[in-house]
Amino acid sequence: MGNVDLPERLWDHEETAAFYGVSVWTLHKWNSEGTGPRSYKIGRHRKYDPRDVSAHLESRASGQGVA
Repeated sequence: MGNVDLPERLWDHEETAAFYGVSVWTLHKWNSEGTGPRSYKIGRHRKYDPRDVSAHLESRASGQGVA
């Protein structure tokens, strides 16, 4: 296999919710609505790649921002 740029580790619901500053319930709601960051179902657990979470947050930015 070639070089694959993998994250150091995946985040769980609690870590991802804490990053956003929202409740775990809100993150579950986003998942069910299809509006949250991409996630992976591993067994009975849902995990998040921190890079996907960061990209999702960036995609929700409004305006041009300040340089």
